[in-house]
Amino acid sequence: MKITKRSTFSGNLSTRDIDITERQLRNWMLEGKMIQDAMPHLSADDREFLISGTTPEEWDEMFGNKE
Repeated sequence: MKITKRSTFSGNLSTRDIDITERQLRNWMLEGKMIQDAMPHLSADDREFLISGTTPEEWDEMFGNKE
């Protein structure tokens, strides 16, 4: 599913294709499930994008890449 979000950090608008269903999104957004319970298969990057709109590239720019 293509998701478009505005980053709460930079204000940039980004779109990512994230492997989730409408049901999973509804469980998280409307039914109060924790994101890791509603979508346990997602990477931390995808979960962060859904929560804050921050892309992995923005995250690395702001906080550095710890690899």
